[in-house]
Amino acid sequence: MDSLPFFFNHLFTEPYFFLPWVLIITFSICVHEYAHAITALLRGDDTAARQGHLTLNPLVQMGPVSLMLLLIAGIAWGAVPVDVSRFRRRSDASLVALAGPLANLLLAIVFALGVLITRWITGGLEGNVVYFLFLAIRANTVLFLFNMLPIPILDGWKVYAQWFPPMRNLSPVWSSQISLMLFMLLWVTPAVGVIWNWGDHLAAIILSGWLLLGGVG
Repeated sequence: MDSLPFFFNHLFTEPYFFLPWVLIITFSICVHEYAHAITALLRGDDTAARQGHLTLNPLVQMGPVSLMLLLIAGIAWGAVPVDVSRFRRRSDASLVALAGPLANLLLAIVFALGVLITRWITGGLEGNVVYFLFLAIRANTVLFLFNMLPIPILDGWKVYAQWFPPMRNLSPVWSSQISLMLFMLLWVTPAVGVIWNWGDHLAAIILSGWLLLGGVG
């Protein structure tokens, strides 16, 4: 993975990577956040819906700061407001948290299907469309795995808290401190590379599955 301060350099050195990647990440995060919002609404909390988060507008789902950092440093995030007190049952918080990563996994599956369809139409696995789809599959498998990490500010923490009740009692101060410490460990250890490698493996499994179903060796 490239050094973050130099991510923007790809615009000049690899524009065919930079522009599709920014578009894919932006779209994928917006779908991720929309999934949180619509699931929360279905489970009884209309907070996100009332604040306009039933949209794919990146200015709403990500915000200007996140979009700017995506362009400059390759870092981006999104967030939707959730009021857990409005859920019908305790497990709803985990379902809402899980909805975002699952949306990314579903996107990876859909983009992989797009590769198969392109293969049927063109007779090959080359060209700009396939390149774009490959990037989209990889981006979404990595987003799925990353967001499922047991870090307090990520979705995975809320999902696992359903089975480990002590995780629910973490104070906001401790949550911030633990999250900062774990993120620092991610960046200074090979852990980030491991996540990317696992994302590549998952992407290959999904893509291979579609190609095998489509009769492509």
